[in-house]
Amino acid sequence: MKILLLLFATIVAFWISALCGGGASLILIPALNLVLAPALVPFALTVGTFSSAASRIAVFKEHIEWKIFVWFVPFSIPAVILGAWLMKFVNPLYLEIFIALFLLGNVTELFRGAKKQHNEEKPHPKYVLALVGFLAGFVSGVTGAIGLLFNRFYLRYGLTKEQIVATRAANEIFLHLVKLVVYLLLGLYSQEAIYFGLAIAVGAVISSYSIKFILPHISEFVFRKLGYGAMVVSGAFLLVSTAQSIIREDKFSLSTNRYNETVMNWRESSFVLEFSIGDGLEIERQITPDELPEHLLSKYNRLLLSYDEIFLEIVHKIGSGKAYEFYCYKDQQLTKLEFED
Repeated sequence: MKILLLLFATIVAFWISALCGGGASLILIPALNLVLAPALVPFALTVGTFSSAASRIAVFKEHIEWKIFVWFVPFSIPAVILGAWLMKFVNPLYLEIFIALFLLGNVTELFRGAKKQHNEEKPHPKYVLALVGFLAGFVSGVTGAIGLLFNRFYLRYGLTKEQIVATRAANEIFLHLVKLVVYLLLGLYSQEAIYFGLAIAVGAVISSYSIKFILPHISEFVFRKLGYGAMVVSGAFLLVSTAQSIIREDKFSLSTNRYNETVMNWRESSFVLEFSIGDGLEIERQITPDELPEHLLSKYNRLLLSYDEIFLEIVHKIGSGKAYEFYCYKDQQLTKLEFED
């Protein structure tokens, strides 16, 4: 049942992707996060997006803009290898948060007129093509998706909607192929991820061959508005779903400590954020005595002779170093001492 639902969602997502200039991967990421471990999501996505790129090239091959291709692809391949390698050390959910915020930043484009948007469309210098290729490869290697993140680049290059669909597919198919090889070598896959990836692949191919009958009826202006709209909507959706995943996996929560301070709990650590006009922004974390510098550890041991118990915090003062706070209790009375590092 999950695979059938994913198949239907994929067809719809890739229809939306073609009409909006991309974004199927970012639409499918939240759904895959519910059924797969985050480290396996990029593999399943890549199986499907590789099939989508191949089928779109077959349908729109005469519209490929080769001058973009020859600068984009050579710089994207080493970047995708780097991104895939980092997958073994970095949780992709945190990169997805930044992607979501970037996508939401395109909301102003929804209110620009057709003439103003047309005046801003122009070919980019070759070094920009190379930089975009590198960034696209890196992001794709970590998250498995390129999609809408670089939609603005294509929309502002002055390409037609058919050229955008075809050129993106040509640029991305090599990235997807390299990613598949790297993910397999690094063991970032599972039997379940293969099944979900194949379901996405079938849906992507069906979508690519059916969209050619729909795309000619969409105007260039509407195509661009849909593109920017999809970026904003996907950004909001991705931000909410990714934040929920981080809260669930990393046990993120807010609570109140014994000093009536608001505490941010993350994984096995707890932090307190404070702001005052005199001291600015401070980040506090409770520590154990063995984390104290040697000169403060000796002071701590001397103070223990005079107090019932002592709680310690390290305070990182943004722009002005760090300090240590001693919360000393004697007969339930609190004495707070602060020492600069």
